[in-house]
Amino acid sequence: MPGLVLTPLADADASGGLFPPDSALVDEILPSPNHGERRSFARPNCIVLHYTGMPTAAAAIALLRNPAAEVSSHYVVEESGRIVQLVKESRRAWHAGASCWRGERDMNSASVGIEICNAGHDGGLPDFPARQIEAVIALCRDIASRCGVGPERILAHSDIAPGRKRDPGEKFPWRALAAAGVGHWIEAPPPSSQILLARGHEGPPVRGLQAMLSLYGYDQETSGVFDARTEAVVAAFQRHFRPERVDGAADASTVETLKELQSGLRAGPDEFILECSR
Repeated sequence: MPGLVLTPLADADASGGLFPPDSALVDEILPSPNHGERRSFARPNCIVLHYTGMPTAAAAIALLRNPAAEVSSHYVVEESGRIVQLVKESRRAWHAGASCWRGERDMNSASVGIEICNAGHDGGLPDFPARQIEAVIALCRDIASRCGVGPERILAHSDIAPGRKRDPGEKFPWRALAAAGVGHWIEAPPPSSQILLARGHEGPPVRGLQAMLSLYGYDQETSGVFDARTEAVVAAFQRHFRPERVDGAADASTVETLKELQSGLRAGPDEFILECSR
């Protein structure tokens, strides 16, 4: 592949050695030894987007290749748009941690992980450069096409680990990805000053909200109590789909956006349509 750079990991064993890129978009191979066998999945069915949360791409890549760190991802997309592959897609990279989507708790086995170089919330959550987002879009489209990943399965790390993770954050341009055919998206109504459900509320309306979040994919019990977990899940949903205000309280905009996203899903073996009363 013209221009492709392959850089071996120093003192790597066979599991961390060089491999051919899975995508023609890859600029460099920097193998990480941090991976294993996929469990119960012949191929991934999700793509999980992260930010690195580190000041430089070099520092992030070094961490993801450090055996002692026990973390990795399949890809890193630098601010320049340069794409580095660390782990073969056929292998289980260690990027998701304790997480869940649609009942699947081994998200490392179910997904391809993409780390996007950005200092994250602790670094002031800088804007993502246009050239970087263009590369993320191209890479997601390529992976989704080859692996058959549906748009509703292109996820944020915060979607699969609510409360524990916030990346890639509320400034990540999901709208731009959707305009390019990547991800599931609708235009949300503006946030409302009227809060419908929030921490401490109980009863059937809370149970209905929890059921919708669970059916969409979030790890949410239908207890009928708007507790700290429900607040974290609502905040994760807002961070992805209604980022103008991320407060964990369900206003009319949050509820309407969730209903519209569900109604837009196709019926199929791994999908659902929920009829919501209005």
